[in-house]
Amino acid sequence: MPATISTAAWHSGATRAPFRLGRESRVGAEWAIDWVLQRSNSLAPRQLLAFYASLCVLSLGIAAGFWVQGARMVMPFAGLEMLAVGVALWVVARHAADSERIELRDDRLTVEHASGSRMERVEFQPAWVRVEPGHGDRSLIELSGQGRRIAVGRFVRPEQRSQLASELRWALGRWRQGGTQPASM
Repeated sequence: MPATISTAAWHSGATRAPFRLGRESRVGAEWAIDWVLQRSNSLAPRQLLAFYASLCVLSLGIAAGFWVQGARMVMPFAGLEMLAVGVALWVVARHAADSERIELRDDRLTVEHASGSRMERVEFQPAWVRVEPGHGDRSLIELSGQGRRIAVGRFVRPEQRSQLASELRWALGRWRQGGTQPASM
């Protein structure tokens, strides 16, 4: 029996959730809703690389000045420092493209979670999907059904997770009612 569980922590009295995080679309006769949730980055990878290169030039330039003055031990420590900063920035850059994509189309709900070089993809039949909070009002949202489970909402501020859960519930309810016409476009 298909059912969506609504817990008290995320219960919404509204019959329709306004789409602030998702986007409705229609391609031909196909009605779809997509949620693309991405990590917020202040610097693009190229900007990060340029910043690191300028930091290396500055730090190693100062160390070279000390080398010329006879303080030979400054250069190895400056090199170690730039190596440590480089490793830290590499870790940050590696996760710059982390994202979650939730897609409701025709007869499937697809969730993709990219973290670093790993991609996790789970597909559900929308009739059997449950949307519930993990452990409270600000926790990740758990989608489960058919023996599979995935947590979403990592890239949404905690106070917006209830909005995402409401949008998911509304879209799944509309799908269950056979609503193939977009409500608003």
